[in-house]
Amino acid sequence: MRIFKSTLTLVLAYQLGLPLLLLLAAWAAGLHHSPVVITGLLVLAAPPVTAAPNMSVMLGHAPEPAFRLLTLGTLLMPLTILPIFWVSPALGNWQAALDAAVTLGLSLTAAVAIGFAGRAVFKPKMCAEETQVLDGVISVTLAVIVIGLMSAIAPMLSKAPGQVVAWLLFAFALNFGAQIAAFLVMKRCGSQKERVPFAIVAGNRNVALFLVASSFTQTPEFLIFLGCYQFPMYLTPILMRPIYSSQNVG
Repeated sequence: MRIFKSTLTLVLAYQLGLPLLLLLAAWAAGLHHSPVVITGLLVLAAPPVTAAPNMSVMLGHAPEPAFRLLTLGTLLMPLTILPIFWVSPALGNWQAALDAAVTLGLSLTAAVAIGFAGRAVFKPKMCAEETQVLDGVISVTLAVIVIGLMSAIAPMLSKAPGQVVAWLLFAFALNFGAQIAAFLVMKRCGSQKERVPFAIVAGNRNVALFLVASSFTQTPEFLIFLGCYQFPMYLTPILMRPIYSSQNVG
């Protein structure tokens, strides 16, 4: 029960508290309609990426804390985005928030149901070798998806390279900035064994889920950012290692 409460608290802090703080600051600065702010808002409102537990393992830490946040965060996402979409005028009104929540809820439910049904029908029991093969297939599939998400970058490199560079810098700043901030905060108020997985999750969010729920995600700016965001995400195990190596998990 204690683990569930702490996980729920962190999910709400990450996916609800941080976006609302960003929106409040943007309102105060008069930037709440800025594409940069809206993009950052969607990133912070998204649940962890599916690769977060794997990143934790690659950095020498347990995957379970990241997996708990991934599971609960994805489950609660249709609910946590309601106040964010409602309060942000750039994302729509209450009806738009409700539509986004319903669309995401149905999409996630369908994906999970298909996954469990497929496993139950075709392969209810798997040996270790088959599990490794499946992991390889999943890795290849993810690679193909990542390449697809980066498709908007190539044509823009020739048309507006400066814009691509700007979005790339923003993607690195947002991702690594969130990770470093969470890593420092967790030093004071979090479990030291969970500090690195929690920090990884803070910056690596599955913002691509909003492609089915928000018209803003179809804009050129967001699509360029989405492609650029893949770089810091998959470079996390390499570039963040010097920072995370200072954490002794015993």
